[in-house]
This record gives sequence, C-alpha cells and structure tokens, in this order.
Amino acid sequence: MNFKLTIQYDGTDFHGWQMQQELRTVQGELTRALTSVDGRDLIVHGSGRTDAGVHAQGQVASVRVQREMTPEKLRAAINGNVAKDLRIMEAQVAGDDFHARYSALEKTYLYRVVNGPVMSPFWLRYAHHEARSLDLDSMKACAALFPGTHDWTAFSAAQSDTENRIRTVNHLEVSKCFDERSGEQMVEIKASADGFLRYMVRSIVGTLLAVGRGEMDGKNIKQAIEHGERSLAGATAPACGLTLLSVRYE
Repeated sequence: MNFKLTIQYDGTDFHGWQMQQELRTVQGELTRALTSVDGRDLIVHGSGRTDAGVHAQGQVASVRVQREMTPEKLRAAINGNVAKDLRIMEAQVAGDDFHARYSALEKTYLYRVVNGPVMSPFWLRYAHHEARSLDLDSMKACAALFPGTHDWTAFSAAQSDTENRIRTVNHLEVSKCFDERSGEQMVEIKASADGFLRYMVRSIVGTLLAVGRGEMDGKNIKQAIEHGERSLAGATAPACGLTLLSVRYE
C-alpha cells in the first residue's frame, strides 16, 4: 500500500534529509522506523532534500508498506519509533502513481530573520539574527526581480547533483511584523517555486539581506541571474532560519 506522509521536524540535530552512513538524517530515521514496522527493507521518498539545520513544517514523503495498516496506526507506529524532534503529522493512503518528489508541483519555504539588537533564545534554533537595520522597501523592490524562469547557477551550490539548473520561481515575498516573543521586528522571506537547487533559497535570502544593508542593489541581482556567477550574489544565509512550509500536489 502506498502512503503519503506529512512530516514536521526540527532540523537542528539532523544532518539533512538524505540518508548518510553513521550520520543522523531524517530519511535515515524514517527508514529505520518503517523497516521495523514493516519487517522488511524499504525506501522512503521525500519531496526534496533539506540541508543540515533546515526545518520542516510540511515536508512530504511517500512509502510503500506491505503490512496491512490504517493510516492512523502507521502514524502512531512511526512516531513511537523516532525521537521527538521528528513527527508524522498525517498519514494518508495514496494512489499507486503518487510519488512525493515526482508528483510535487510547487514547494514553499519561509526564512525568518530577527531584526534587532538582541536575539531571543526562543528563536535561536529557528531564525537568523540580523542586528543591523534593514531597508525593507529596497528588499521588497529587489524581491520582485526573482519570480520567473531562470538559470539559478549564481544562487546555488557550486557542486550539485543536477545538471539542469533552470527553475521557475512563482512567488517571492518580503514582509515584516513585530514579534512579541523576541520583542523585535521579524522579517520573513517566503519563496515558492516548482523546485529549488541546493542552497538556492538561502542564497536568495543572503542576497536580499545584503540589499537591506545597502551592500547590493537590483543591478547586482540582474547581473547575477544573467551571468550565473556565484560571486555576484550575496552570501548564503545560515540554515537555522529556513523552514520548508508546504509542498503542493494536484
């Protein structure tokens, strides 16, 4: 039976999604738990790979389980065999043709930045701290340059397991609100696309933060997209501020 799993995790203590020998990963933990539940080796397919330290509010995985189980019992069985920083929020029976990665139409990420002189310990694991003031209007104006279909080589890892670096960014939004928990301003950058390259969201965020600090402008962004040179984009923002919000399917 094919199942769709909706997953949340605190990525701080994981070495990313993808299974790696002797390192704790989300895929590795789920594979271990499901192998114990189903009594055989199996493969858990995720909608995409999150890097070490990146969190998920709505990651999706698919897995074929031989044992007859209700979605509720499968969820309980997995959650009973993994640590508390990883949870299956929902398990659903899916069609035989459903694949968490290949059936995905759009992914949405959210990056949080606490913008103030003091970083609240409550946000230490889940947001990036930027003590310097940020020009939000400039960041919003430059964010409008990203939506569209482009080669995103300048905003991705130099070493990648994919040759095709063309992706379509559907939406990129910069907003700010007062966060009561930290007592500071919270800047949020939300990005939706048909897919993302490794470090792509964090590179876009790092570039927009440089814009907010007055170190870069729209001209730099246009050149980076056009020429595909990583040196033309901003630094990669830390992983802790990034959360995979949701994955959209038919």
